[in-house]
Amino acid sequence: MKKITLLVLLTFSLSTNLFANRILIPMDETQRNHLKAYGIAFWLLKTHGTEVEWLLNYKGGSFLFEASQTYINECVIRGVSYEVISEAESQSILNLIASNDANMDAVKLNKAPKIAVYSPKTTQPWDDAVTLVLTYAEIPYDKIFDEEVLDSKLPEYDWLHLHHEDFTGQFGKFLRMRGQGWYQEQKQEAETIARKYNFTKIPDLKLAVSKKIRDFVFGGGYMFAMCNATDTFDIALAADGVDIVEAPYDGDGADPNAEKKLKYENCFAFKDFHLITNPYEMEFSSIDNQQEERGVNENNDYFSLFQFSAKWDPIPTMLTQNHANLIKGFMGQTTAFKKQYIRPDVITLAENRSIGEARYIHGTAGKGFWTFYGGHDPEDYQHYVGEEPTDLNLHPNSAGYRLILNNVLFPAAKKKKLKT
Repeated sequence: MKKITLLVLLTFSLSTNLFANRILIPMDETQRNHLKAYGIAFWLLKTHGTEVEWLLNYKGGSFLFEASQTYINECVIRGVSYEVISEAESQSILNLIASNDANMDAVKLNKAPKIAVYSPKTTQPWDDAVTLVLTYAEIPYDKIFDEEVLDSKLPEYDWLHLHHEDFTGQFGKFLRMRGQGWYQEQKQEAETIARKYNFTKIPDLKLAVSKKIRDFVFGGGYMFAMCNATDTFDIALAADGVDIVEAPYDGDGADPNAEKKLKYENCFAFKDFHLITNPYEMEFSSIDNQQEERGVNENNDYFSLFQFSAKWDPIPTMLTQNHANLIKGFMGQTTAFKKQYIRPDVITLAENRSIGEARYIHGTAGKGFWTFYGGHDPEDYQHYVGEEPTDLNLHPNSAGYRLILNNVLFPAAKKKKLKT
């Protein structure tokens, strides 16, 4: 009887001590799996309603939360490095972060955002980095497309990712591949949806979708886009009421004066760009810094993250949390944004200054936020149509993919007003 009582007391003592402790997930070079660490934070918020503190600029943007054997077990299962620390050690870290001379801050994450990925139902011969990393990090999301957007389903979500979509309605300008099955399926899907909603042309359908997405952001939503979903979204909004599409895509020619009629004030990020209307050229405008203009290759293509004041500019600080400041470059149909076409109110988060391009930009629209990230796949320098998807088991510490996941957690934070 005494042995049983002693065992019960010992178990209670151990559990009480653990309960009084905290778990720190470091996000510096000591972390075994940075990408799955974000999944742990999301899992805590969504499954357990546990508040997580995001320690900006502390060990690469670490996570801190109450200790539990359940949480420890999950870290072990997912291969995420963690430390159990005492309440005194935790308070010491928070005191350090709070000191005026430390460029750090602690942001409380309270509620897991509901995530939607705007992606076509038809199979396409390329992969989307966001869906790859969400799946790898075990962060749940819903797939939606034009019908859900037009049926006003967006307000059901907090965070929206735009797949590599061409919002000008030119099917990515892959005209030279129009004989491929995937191209014909994509075209048929778009035409079916257009008929359902009484649009006679695909560009008109995509414009209506773009405006619904714009309204979602204006109403307080969070939008993240990569590759040519970035510039084509703004081009579509600027071309509201103007035909910028040549006959092979919509049956009639573009307005010869289209560029003069663009409404740049409708754009989220860009200004004063020039259109590229050649239906056989896989570029949409002068925004994209094309590879032949960039003068770099896989061996020397890098971009640098800006460092922001964590206490004064918490939002851009959250979006740039990383264990590396220099990130490997990667190409896409839209690789990078020429700086002369970026609006002055837009925040550049990362750039290659030597060649005049921004790679990662952010801004506000109405009550909401948007982020554009150039390129296709952070761990595949030049992803070709039909290639196998990237295996993120080989890249668990990808600094380029971390930038995507910063955006996923951003809506969970208690917001502070941006001061610069």
